[in-house]
Amino acid sequence: MAADDAYARLAGTLERIQRASGRAELSEVLDSAGLSYETGIPEAVVLILLAGGRAEDISVAERVRQRLDFLRETRRRDDGKRYALEEIAAAAGVTRQTMSEWRKKGIPSLESADRLRRFFSLPPGFFFADEPEALDEALQQRLQELESRSDPFAELRTPEILRLAARGLLSPTGVRAMAQWAEAVTRPVAPGARGGARDEEGLAS
Repeated sequence: MAADDAYARLAGTLERIQRASGRAELSEVLDSAGLSYETGIPEAVVLILLAGGRAEDISVAERVRQRLDFLRETRRRDDGKRYALEEIAAAAGVTRQTMSEWRKKGIPSLESADRLRRFFSLPPGFFFADEPEALDEALQQRLQELESRSDPFAELRTPEILRLAARGLLSPTGVRAMAQWAEAVTRPVAPGARGGARDEEGLAS
């Protein structure tokens, strides 16, 4: 993806998040530290991107080296200790010497990078995606959650429901029934109410 396209896509995502959250400041709804941990982008750069700025242009090799170092600094073993270089090398399927070379001037193969990604449960593109692309990808789930909360019918927009709507074959009675059903399923449940209870309009009959 071209750099300008990646920044334009990120700007669009941030605008939608701001609109869905109803907040003037994105820092009120987005966790910059969490986004940094997920993407491998330094938190200072995440904050710049969230504010509409641009990350410093770096080579792919430099980006990969930065994220390898970030990975080793931020991920911990079950005992809370940092992974040894030998352990990370083993996860990548290479020797410690090869790992050391990557950190100085080399770059891992796609296969080795994917081994590391799966070992540490990293998102796709963790090592190679540029900063705006990686951040935009990380923001997609947050955007979906916010838009679902702001639009009570978002989860009803399934392919099946959309196909029914596209047919345009509902009678006026059918339209009223669908409206009543939609109102019923989006109505807040009273505390202690049991699932499956009939509402007062008899929609469950």
